[in-house]
Amino acid sequence: MGASCCGPSHDHGHDHHQHGAAASDHVYRRILWAALAVNALMFAVEVIAGLNAGSTALLADSLDFLGDAANYAISLAVLGLALAWRARAALLKAASMALFGLWVAGTAIYHALAGIVPDAKVMGAVGVLALAANLGVALLLFRHRDGDSNRRSVWICTRNDAIGNLAVLAAALGVFGTGTLWPDFIVAAIMSALALWGSVQVMRHAAAELRAKDQSPVAAE
Repeated sequence: MGASCCGPSHDHGHDHHQHGAAASDHVYRRILWAALAVNALMFAVEVIAGLNAGSTALLADSLDFLGDAANYAISLAVLGLALAWRARAALLKAASMALFGLWVAGTAIYHALAGIVPDAKVMGAVGVLALAANLGVALLLFRHRDGDSNRRSVWICTRNDAIGNLAVLAAALGVFGTGTLWPDFIVAAIMSALALWGSVQVMRHAAAELRAKDQSPVAAE
């Protein structure tokens, strides 16, 4: 809003609102930095474990961590910018989520055709570690799950991660119990579907924000 001449009490309320929003952004920025560090570390752990164990689900989860680290970095870059720029960043992140989902689907099919049976013990141990990391990040982000498409996309990615980790643990139990690759294949398919559905949700939200901006008489940039 522009300057107002309605009296000091109105100005004080406006200033208080601005200070509250600034404080909230500061907290959110610190949470994003912590989430970025956790996801970058877990990517390194899971990609090594996934390659050694021959697990599609772990490899999928490792790339999920990498994608989320990039998403958090983008969110940090556009935080505080105009809504239109945040919506465009959300569209970029949604596209990355879709590509991730397609990559996982292709890798799962390849492993199924090759008959690669993963190491269930490695899957389980790394899955527990990844779940703990994602639950910690999800708890930090829970209060910031609503808002524009950019914040919404961060929450969706984090939520999907925690669900994916539970699925990896289920796959590890399935592989251990059956001695076959199919539990790993099924979980990879689920994670692929989660990524694709999350991408659709974020794209719809971001597109709606951009349409609203274009229809507004005042430019949002």
